[in-house]
Amino acid sequence: MSTDGQGRSHWFDDEAGPVVRPYAMTRGRTTSAVQHRLDLIAVVVVEPHADDPDTDSSLSPEHVDIVDLCRDTPQSVAELSAELNLPIGVVRVLVGDLVDAEFVHVNRPVPPAELPDESILRDVINGLRAL
Repeated sequence: MSTDGQGRSHWFDDEAGPVVRPYAMTRGRTTSAVQHRLDLIAVVVVEPHADDPDTDSSLSPEHVDIVDLCRDTPQSVAELSAELNLPIGVVRVLVGDLVDAEFVHVNRPVPPAELPDESILRDVINGLRAL
């Protein structure tokens, strides 16, 4: 145990990182029911009818932080991970919990294979101009 210049003791080291290990935040879980839908660029949006997460005793402080961060502006899973300084896997599990509790929903990006081909769009534009 170290002491500061005023004789007070420190029970932790600031450089050691978070006091609670990530697996403790997820109660040892590494996946959630919606895990397959949560890639890095999936956008987390707060449900408009969602109650105040502070009043739900089943939610951890990290759950509440996620809802608070997404309330004004939807955030991607990667942004949440960076903002909360938590591993992606932990954020995915926590977001999955919030989806199950209907506090948030996740908008998935459109896969590139489902996007229209640029050459088709140019042909349509050229056809419209020819009219």
